[in-house]
Order: sequence, then C-alpha cells, then structure tokens
Amino acid sequence: QAQLVESGGGLVQAGGSLTLSCVASGLTLSSYAMGWFRQAPGKEREFVGVISGDGDYTDYAGSLKGRFTIARDNAKNTLYLRMGSLNPEDTAVYYCAAHYGVTGSKSWYEDVYDYWGQGTQVTVSS
Repeated sequence: QAQLVESGGGLVQAGGSLTLSCVASGLTLSSYAMGWFRQAPGKEREFVGVISGDGDYTDYAGSLKGRFTIARDNAKNTLYLRMGSLNPEDTAVYYCAAHYGVTGSKSWYEDVYDYWGQGTQVTVSS
C-alpha cells in the first residue's frame, strides 16, 4: 500500500522560509513524478509544482517561480518543497502527490495523480 506523509508545516512570519518534506513508502519513487499542491481557506486546491522521477525536470505555477523550489532524494524516498519570501497569501494546506510516468502538462492536473498525502498546514503571519 503506497503512502505519502508530509511534514514541516507550521507558523512562519512573512518574509520567512520553510521547507516541507514528503516521505513515500510502498512505491518505487523514481518511477513517479511528484507534485505539490496547496489549498487555501475557501479556495480550490491548486498546482504548486512538479518534479520528474529522476529529478532533472521541474515545473512551477507561474506566480511561484523563483520563490519555491522542488527537490527529491529518491534514495531517501523523500520529496522537498523549499519556500522562500513567504507572504500571507501562501497560507494553505500543502499536499504532495505522485503520478506514475513522465511529467508533462498533465502534471498540473489533480486527476492524473495516483497517490496523495494527508497535507500539512502552512500559516504565514503578517
């Protein structure tokens, strides 16, 4: 049974940084593209970014480029989301997700993902 578990969320001041982790079990991580999504209060869940199975390719939502960085360590079955210059609009529950195969434009869409974590709350205070 595949499982994804996020951690690292919390309360941070505006302008600060935070790194989230997502540990995977029960799947061969290198075969999966890994994405991050977030859901702010009262809003739909939205795409944050994705990284290919080998880590060579990343893609981000336009507004987050330059502030957020996705990395992975397949040997540790772990995905990371490094977030910088945080502002209150980044407050959300952050989810990691895995979909089998290569990344592409499809990776922006929730429906292609096979597995999801339970989410971790990030709150940015002004």
